[in-house]
Amino acid sequence: MAQEGLVSIASRYSAAETMERLLAALQKRDLTVFARIDHAAGAAAVGMPLRPTEVVLFGNPKGGTVLMQDQQRAGIDLPLKALVWQDADGKVWLGYNAPDWIAARAGLGEKSAGAVAAMTKALAAIAGEATK
Repeated sequence: MAQEGLVSIASRYSAAETMERLLAALQKRDLTVFARIDHAAGAAAVGMPLRPTEVVLFGNPKGGTVLMQDQQRAGIDLPLKALVWQDADGKVWLGYNAPDWIAARAGLGEKSAGAVAAMTKALAAIAGEATK
């Protein structure tokens, strides 16, 4: 599943297990989980159906601050976030904004290139642990 700026990886686990695996991968790396939003629970609270759809906001100020020191508007995409959802065919996905897309959107330059590369590598590893 491709969409500009969005990395989407199919999971071989249920949505709930994918999210638990994602949280474990974040904790293993000492990343802070700032929020967890269960959109399906919110929909259920107002009597509306929604397949599993959950977002987690996470990060590390050492990484994100470098981006914002380069261009403060990068803060609109920070902290990082990941979405776990189940599509209409029952397939589970994990998605996140590609760091190079965030960099392009914010107009980041060489000052933050190392941090963007590190985020790219870390997110790929985290997503792999959560979905494979």
